[in-house]
Parts: sequence; C-alpha cells; structure tokens
Amino acid sequence: MKLDDLKIEYDKLQKKYGAKELDSIYNGGCTENPDFCFVFMNPTGRNIASSKDWKGRKSPWIGTKNIWDLFYRLNLMDDEIYRIIKLIKPSEWTEEFADVVYDDVKKHKYFITNLGKCTQTDARPLPDSVYQEYLELIKKEFEIIKPKAIILFGNQVSSIVLKEKISVSQCRKKMFEKEINGHNYKFYSVYYPVGNGRVNIDKAIEDIRYIQETL
Repeated sequence: MKLDDLKIEYDKLQKKYGAKELDSIYNGGCTENPDFCFVFMNPTGRNIASSKDWKGRKSPWIGTKNIWDLFYRLNLMDDEIYRIIKLIKPSEWTEEFADVVYDDVKKHKYFITNLGKCTQTDARPLPDSVYQEYLELIKKEFEIIKPKAIILFGNQVSSIVLKEKISVSQCRKKMFEKEINGHNYKFYSVYYPVGNGRVNIDKAIEDIRYIQETL
C-alpha cells in the first residue's frame, strides 16, 4: 500500500465531516523512515491548498506562517526558505513554492500530517468521534513511512492515538511505545504549538529538542 491509496478514504470523510467547498489536506515530507512524524489535529481553510482551485500538493500548513517557526527553531528548515515564508503573504504561495518547502521538509527527514484530514472553514473543535474515524488510517500512514519517532501534538490527538487519557503537562519527554500490526513505534506527547497553543511553543521546542538528542 502507498500513501496515495489512502486519499480516497480521506476524501470520503471530507464529504462527511469537512466543509463542502474545501478539499482534504493529506500529508507531506520524507516518506521513507523519517526521523520524525509530526501529527497535528486537522486542517482549516487557512491552508490555501484546501481550495478546489489549487492544483498542487495538498499538504499541511501551506500558506501559513507560524508553524514554520517551530521547524526552523528545531533546525529543520533552511534559512532562505524560512525567510521567504515569513516575507510573503499567504496568498503569494504558489504551487511551485509549496513543492520547494516540502522538498526541504523531505531533506530534513521529517513527515507532517494531521490525525483528521477533514478541512474546516475555521479552527472549530472536532469531537473525539470524528478523529476516531481516522485512527486506522493514520496507523496505515505510520506503517507505510516507518518513522523513528512520532510526535503527537496536544491532549486530544495524543489521547486518541495512544488510547489512553493524556495530559501533555504530565508526560513531558516521556516515551510511549506502542505496537501497531507487529511493529513497535515510539510516541511522544507534546504541547500544541500554534493557534491558542502558541503560548506553549517554547515548551514544545524544548521537548522536541530533547527527543532529537535521544534518537
């Protein structure tokens, strides 16, 4: 199975749970044994790739700025690409520039995805029941790419993927080892670093730097 094979299921769930005028956002980056798989919640219409007029890759965080601060401070992004992201307006991202950004993500050996691929018009909270419908699909992503470590952002994503009640503040830098279809994966729960969680970006960076040193 390949990642592209999952898009059909993601698109079905977009029609069920997402905004009808927007497309699913899938994933992107290094797909062969990356150092990290970063798992966020779900995309919003701020990602300009969710527009049906966008013909390029449908990857997370296209046309946004703040999340790239995290990756840059973790030494996971080249200076020049980060400079351009901070300089241009969201609407000025082109399909070609999105490829340049994700080529850099691939070069730095990490993979970016969301637990839920259903794009909403805004950052409204989704119930656990919606994320649960994506759980088996995200497991298939893990099986395909085989990451060395999986970073789960926030309490809700962490609790659903790990199948136990998680409070990030109580398990910082703690490794959870879980078996999925015969393969063991290393999971870490980290503060959500954008939106309302922006105030916790320094804590997220501290914890991920610790994980980088332990790999």
